[in-house]
Amino acid sequence: MVSVESVSGDQATQKADITRMQNGHLIACDDVIAVEEPLELQLRYGPRDDRVTRSISVTMRTPGNDQELVAGFLLTEGILTDAAQIESIQIVQGSKGHEPRASRNTLRVTLEPSVQFNLGSLERNFYTTSSCGICGKASLLAIRSVCPPRAPNRLTLSAETLQQLPALLRARQQAFEATGGIHACGLFDAKGQLLALREDVGRHNACDKLIGREFLADRTPLRDCILLLSGRASFELLQKSVMAGVSAVVSVGAPSSMAVEIAREFDVTLVGFLREQSFNIYHGADRVETHPVRKDLR
Repeated sequence: MVSVESVSGDQATQKADITRMQNGHLIACDDVIAVEEPLELQLRYGPRDDRVTRSISVTMRTPGNDQELVAGFLLTEGILTDAAQIESIQIVQGSKGHEPRASRNTLRVTLEPSVQFNLGSLERNFYTTSSCGICGKASLLAIRSVCPPRAPNRLTLSAETLQQLPALLRARQQAFEATGGIHACGLFDAKGQLLALREDVGRHNACDKLIGREFLADRTPLRDCILLLSGRASFELLQKSVMAGVSAVVSVGAPSSMAVEIAREFDVTLVGFLREQSFNIYHGADRVETHPVRKDLR
């Protein structure tokens, strides 16, 4: 069982004094904005009598569910494969004189002593699973090298169910309702039941929080789940989905070319531009059931 230290006082939104232009007049009023703060991830590893602690990542995120965020990050970047490899996730307290919230912005993940790990492999993973500075073919090969074995994709989806998902997600997006400026990822079963939802100013962070939740609960791979994205489907989000074993990714926005390539390479059903009356299927059309079945109308 992973030891996880809770963080109190997490706040996704805050009030701001603003000036609004309305009907030709400037009006002083309040607005609600999404909180964005840095989170440093430290990794502690090695034999019990020779521990090494390294800072491996800093990301800008919305505070909340930070333990899930770092766990999901370690899984989706190919660093860990099992939650049992984590001994604990703890807050690193700031030094005296720092503002109180600073202590919540560093988390240390301690690995079990038996976990084989070296910093060189970590740095290679960060490079090879990044879409920056390398070609698409190399990106796909890199993901394949760290991706856990994938079972055949047998998850069938109902078109009617898919079309209901955006409204179900939107109804539960509390931070977005308050701010209008935050991303969400939702996890659904094949019947359209919302299993979990996470929000963050960073779409990749929202995805890691959601996947981390399932990873820590020992529910990965997510072969029977649908991942819904409130925005577009990018290379990074498809990479994370593949690493978590997700069978279907659906997005309200458009997919990128590399997202489509990953979906086809790893046989992930990919749907974009999801609306109440329509959507585009970029891969896996044979697994989407509709009544009556519509053929290509071109």
